[in-house]
Amino acid sequence: MTEIDAALAAHLAGTATTLCHCWRLTRSDGVAFGFTDHDRRLTCQGTQFEPETGLTASEAKASLGLAVDTVDVEGALSAVDIREEDIVSGLYDGATIETFLVNWQDTTAFAHLRTAVIGKLTRRDGGFLAELESQTWALDQPNGKTIRRQCDAELGDVRCGFALQGSQFVASGSVVRAEAGDILTVDGLGAFAEGWFANGILTWTSGAQAGRRERVTGHVKTGAGTRLAVWREGPLPVQVDDTFTIVAGCDKQFSTCKVKFANGLNFRGFPHLPGDDAAYQYVRDDGVFDGGALVK
Repeated sequence: MTEIDAALAAHLAGTATTLCHCWRLTRSDGVAFGFTDHDRRLTCQGTQFEPETGLTASEAKASLGLAVDTVDVEGALSAVDIREEDIVSGLYDGATIETFLVNWQDTTAFAHLRTAVIGKLTRRDGGFLAELESQTWALDQPNGKTIRRQCDAELGDVRCGFALQGSQFVASGSVVRAEAGDILTVDGLGAFAEGWFANGILTWTSGAQAGRRERVTGHVKTGAGTRLAVWREGPLPVQVDDTFTIVAGCDKQFSTCKVKFANGLNFRGFPHLPGDDAAYQYVRDDGVFDGGALVK
């Protein structure tokens, strides 16, 4: 239930109202923006809400039970703070949006209507459409652990426990040539074995992509130098001499965790899981069925 303070309640009880909607958007990286459907800039709760976005909202509803309520917010990509490349890069995925009802003549009189998350953000006709889902969205997400042979931790995170540091596991380089299909010829990685950085993370340190992280899907060495295949998530181009840092890759296999990183004790998969291939195979004279480890 929306709580309305005395100042706003008195305003609503009057014969005429001066109300508008304000949206405070907080991205997953902590960056916050303010937007309003009013025709001038407003400041409320320490946030400055900009009018240039042309934001409009569809009908909102709140229902009983655990159903996920949705409301659409539409605006123009020409807004100063909302850039197309940031949307494509996923910076707004899972962002939080707070909706306020504000008296634009006295912004100390306002009501917090709802808090939602961006469930889907699409682009069309030079604009964007954000689908906002209520906080019960979190109850609709898969929880728990999947039992599988491969590790389900990210290399270097708390569950993995491996310290990604040192010249053996962290390197830097620069772009020599960018090819079609997101293939990069790079300099600075010549001392590493082929495949060492496959499945690793590349972080751009200069250029238009500075600060963005991309997954490395392939690492090969050719006569022309070292080539990396990356999973590009943004439309911004990569230029010659753009620099980056890169960390060693992990394919989530127990053998890799044990040999490459000496981190077998923290492996978060189940490498001894028999699987269908073992459960349905025929008994053979030379078979070993003593319940011992399948992976050593």
